[in-house]
Amino acid sequence: MGRYYPPSDTPPTFNKSHPLGARASKLRQGILKVRFELPFAVWCTACSPEALIGQGVRFNAEKKKVGMYHSTPVWAFRIQHGACGGWIEIRTDPGKAEYVVESGGRRRDYGVEERGEGEAAVLGPEERERRRRDAFAALEGKVAEKGEEKRNRERVEELLEERERAWADPYAVNRRLRQGFRVRRKVLEKEEAHKEGMKERFGLGFDIVDEVEGDRVRAGLVEFGSVGIGDQKVERAARKPLFALESEVGKTEGKSGNNGEKKTRAQREAERRKEALQQEIRGNTRAAMDPFLTEATRDGSKGTVGRVIAGLKRKRTDETKAEEGGTVKATGLEDKPPSTPSVKPPLPLVEYDSD
Repeated sequence: MGRYYPPSDTPPTFNKSHPLGARASKLRQGILKVRFELPFAVWCTACSPEALIGQGVRFNAEKKKVGMYHSTPVWAFRIQHGACGGWIEIRTDPGKAEYVVESGGRRRDYGVEERGEGEAAVLGPEERERRRRDAFAALEGKVAEKGEEKRNRERVEELLEERERAWADPYAVNRRLRQGFRVRRKVLEKEEAHKEGMKERFGLGFDIVDEVEGDRVRAGLVEFGSVGIGDQKVERAARKPLFALESEVGKTEGKSGNNGEKKTRAQREAERRKEALQQEIRGNTRAAMDPFLTEATRDGSKGTVGRVIAGLKRKRTDETKAEEGGTVKATGLEDKPPSTPSVKPPLPLVEYDSD
C-alpha cells in the first residue's frame, strides 16, 4: 500500500499463506480439498462385508484434474470412508453427463425401472443412440412425448377443477364432515365407557380391543356344558359320600360272581337296583344329618328349612303356634299343655371315622 519501512537488520515479514488456508495445502500437486456430496449410493469394497454409503452423504474430497474430454476437464474426487479408512475415487464423465466410480467401490445397481403411467420418459443409451442416428426416430419420439405431456396436462386440469368444485363452499364441506363425526363420536364414547366398566368390574389390567365379527362367531360355537341343571342334580352330587365304600368297589369287578360263574342279565339288573337303593338311602341319611344341605319341604317345593337338632330349642313362630293349637283341639285335650316330644335324629347307616 506504499508504506515506508526504514532500513534495519531484520526485514519485515509478510503473510504469504493462501487465501483458502488448509484447503490449499496440496495445491502445488494440483489437489484442492472441497466438500463433495455423493450423487448416488456406493458400495464400499474395502469394508468386510461391503458397506453401503447412501446417496447424499458429504465428504471432504480431494479434487484433482485427471484429463480432458475435448475442451471439458475431467475431475476426480477422492474421498475416505470413515468406517474402514478406505479411499474411493469418483470421476466425472462429460460424455455421458454423469459420475462413475473409478476405484475403491462400486455403484449400487437399482435394476431396470419400468416407466409408469404419467412419469417422465427416461431414455437409455440405446434409445439415445438410435435417435441420434435416425432423424425419423427422433421425430417420432418427440411427437409421442408431446402427446403424453398433453394428456398429463389435461389430467392435472381435471384434478384442479374437481378440487375447486368440491371445496367451492368450505363451510358446507366442513359441516358435513363434522356432522358425521358427531354421530360416530357418541358411539365411540359409549363403547369406551362400556370397556372401562368391564375393566373396573373384572379388575382387568389390560386394554379391551373392539369386538370383531369373527370373534363373535367363534365364541358362539363354544359349548360350556348342558344348560338348565336343576337343583336335584346339585343335591344328588352333594349327597354322595366323600370316600368310596367297599360295596362300590365291587362294581369295578367283572360281570362274573365270586365263584367265577357268569351272571344273567336279570341277576345283574337286580344287583344294580339293590346298589342304587342302598346308595339312595345313604344319600337321604346324609342329607338328613347334614345341616348345610337343602331338602324338600312337605308340600314338595324346594327350599332351605331348619334342621331339628337334639338339645337345641327352636323359636316358636305364629305358624307353629297355629299348627300346635289345631292339633290340640283335634285331639280334645285343650286343658292339658301340649307336650313337646324329643326329636331324635335318625341313625346313620354309614359310620365315619372322623371325630
